[in-house]
Amino acid sequence: MLLLSKDLKFAHPGQKILQFPNIQLNANDSLLVLGKSGSGKSTLLNLIAGLLSPLSGDIQIDGVSISKLSGHALDLFRGKNIGIVFQKPHLISALNVRQNLELAHFFSKEKGQDLDGLLEELGIKQKAKASVLTLSEGEAQRVSIARALANSPKLILADEPTSSLDDAHAEKVIQLLQAQARKIGAALIIVTHDQRVKNQISNFIEVASS
Repeated sequence: MLLLSKDLKFAHPGQKILQFPNIQLNANDSLLVLGKSGSGKSTLLNLIAGLLSPLSGDIQIDGVSISKLSGHALDLFRGKNIGIVFQKPHLISALNVRQNLELAHFFSKEKGQDLDGLLEELGIKQKAKASVLTLSEGEAQRVSIARALANSPKLILADEPTSSLDDAHAEKVIQLLQAQARKIGAALIIVTHDQRVKNQISNFIEVASS
């Protein structure tokens, strides 16, 4: 079992407690987490990524309970094992495209994937030395995906990757994420309110604030 989450609960300050469905995923599995805005689906993604700590429950990734890790150990584990595609790219503007990817290698202490080959697969090799400030929205998203894949993670988490895309581009982005996950043998979780994605990923759970 690559990912196991059980009995997760979380509450933002001053808000009601959120309870989440249990999740079990093996390598190469894909899961869609659906929910309306404010339902807690992004909170679930951040819990699985170790960016938030649950009130109760447990998350195990490749047999490691991440709630028992903290500080540098958690950062290192996340860098080696989890690739995150955030809703906004969060690229470092002072660095070019390739340098943004090199940071992923630096922080995880891993050699990771061949970055030029990865950029080529994602159709943005020609942008390797470009300032991230010159990228279109679609190009910036692909760089964000490349950064998440740079260390060949065991788990890929994508937060609303299709929210601002038309049907054709939304389909391409999901296909891209699935193809890359298959290539490196990773599990893929996509968190979204976009019902269109169910056409491509049939395995889904729904998160609803009660």
